[in-house]
Amino acid sequence: MDFTRRLTRGQLIGLDCLAGWAIAMVSLTSAAGTQAPAPVKVALALGLGAPLAVRRLWPVSVFALVLTVSVVASGSGVVSMAYLSPTYALYLVALERPGRVPSSVVAIVTVVTALTLAVAGAPAGWLQGVGDVLFGLAAMGGAWTVGRAVHERRIYAARAAERLVTEERLRIARELHDVVAHSMGLIAVKAGVANHVMRSRPEEAHAALKVIESASRDALTEMRHLLGVLRTEPPDLRPVPELAELAARARLAGVGVELRASGVDELPEGVRLAVHRIVQEALTNVVKHAAPAPCRVTVAAESGQAYVEVIDEGPARRTSPGPVEGHGLIGMRERVMMYGGTFSAGPGPSGGFRVAATLPYP
Repeated sequence: MDFTRRLTRGQLIGLDCLAGWAIAMVSLTSAAGTQAPAPVKVALALGLGAPLAVRRLWPVSVFALVLTVSVVASGSGVVSMAYLSPTYALYLVALERPGRVPSSVVAIVTVVTALTLAVAGAPAGWLQGVGDVLFGLAAMGGAWTVGRAVHERRIYAARAAERLVTEERLRIARELHDVVAHSMGLIAVKAGVANHVMRSRPEEAHAALKVIESASRDALTEMRHLLGVLRTEPPDLRPVPELAELAARARLAGVGVELRASGVDELPEGVRLAVHRIVQEALTNVVKHAAPAPCRVTVAAESGQAYVEVIDEGPARRTSPGPVEGHGLIGMRERVMMYGGTFSAGPGPSGGFRVAATLPYP
């Protein structure tokens, strides 16, 4: 049996049957030394053990039944540890039907009762019955506390899983935005060029159409790769265009890109992805708003920090950002904030527009 795999409901019910049989045998052994009639001994033992086999089907009803039987068994002196059965049943009630009983109160009462019994010792004489009741309350209180703790832990794990799913969806949305915005920006610029020079300079229009064809094919390929990682388990590394490839695409759109990169290959995968996407989005904005102005891209990684700067010599004052551009700047900022870095975007020191980011990494 693979003990790392979660048990099925049938296997859990099988374990409950085994536990019920064990408690019934312990109860029958405990009752053997009493003067009670044999049918009473068997009935009480079965009443304490048999219902536990179906505790997962009717947890509250089973607990109420075995608790009643345990009170009768303990009160009549037939079974000495009858509280084992309701303790076992109460754990599942606390796990699946916790209600509104405060766990902290139950835990405090349980600890105080257990410490009192430990200090006072085993009671004798007529106080022995009171001691059995206290032992039973302490045991059931412990079962309730553990069940509630496991219940709250599962709720926390479920919420954490939902948060991870949400974060993954946001990541995929950012990736798709970066791919589409970059390629569509390039295609839009070249389509405008082709339309403008179609009749006067057909050779230039033909070159623009070739750029559109290449950019659209690359975008489709990258989107297929990106969506393909959703079908793999565990996910493959995300498809990331190389910086030289991003620069080449921008040059096709008429932007003179000067690329300086060092230490990029040594970056952790997540940081490297963020760096590439920031450069991609910044170059997209240059193509859309500053072409054919020259542009300088600097990427450096050293001493636990990745530095990115994209600065162009186009007009510093851009038009009002549309939905795509606005989301692009927000996406870049979010990527940087994920790693606790710094991000700035605005007019450059000597004109043009500048995007700069610093991402720390371990």
